Amino acid sequence: MKDTVARADAMAAWKHNGQFRKDGRTPYVEHPRAVMRIVRDEFEVDDPETLATALLHDTIEDTTTDYDEVAEAFGERVADGVALLTKDKRLPEKRREREYFAGLAQAPSRVKLVKCADSLHNLRDSGAGKRPKAEEKARKLLALFKGDPALRKALALLRAELGRD
Repeated sequence: MKDTVARADAMAAWKHNGQFRKDGRTPYVEHPRAVMRIVRDEFEVDDPETLATALLHDTIEDTTTDYDEVAEAFGERVADGVALLTKDKRLPEKRREREYFAGLAQAPSRVKLVKCADSLHNLRDSGAGKRPKAEEKARKLLALFKGDPALRKALALLRAELGRD
């Protein structure tokens, strides 16, 4: 387990090297690390492939990494999860968003957990100007994922974070 997670962390650090969060100071890799910690510590998931998916969730979308590179390093299960968490930037924005959320709706619960953790971290980390957009995305996930018993705790934490306004 630790080997898979450690290798995923190293790959995330390498692939996101030189990228920063929107504050311009925080290294971007701190976001996937926070997402992984939420999945592990708050959602109580210890599956190494799910934790690796959390660490790598933005690599295909935001770096030069492709599906095959993730699959070669971590297997198809991780690569499939990362791909489901990736928006196809070749598509026009409206279609891209529609297809992305349609894919998430059909995704395995483990991938949905990573997306919930991503949204939760974005809510917690968003500045005042970015909070409304993060809240809109979180509300969309709550509606999309409602009724999935595997997500009960994750959705409760998202709802609680939205209620902190």
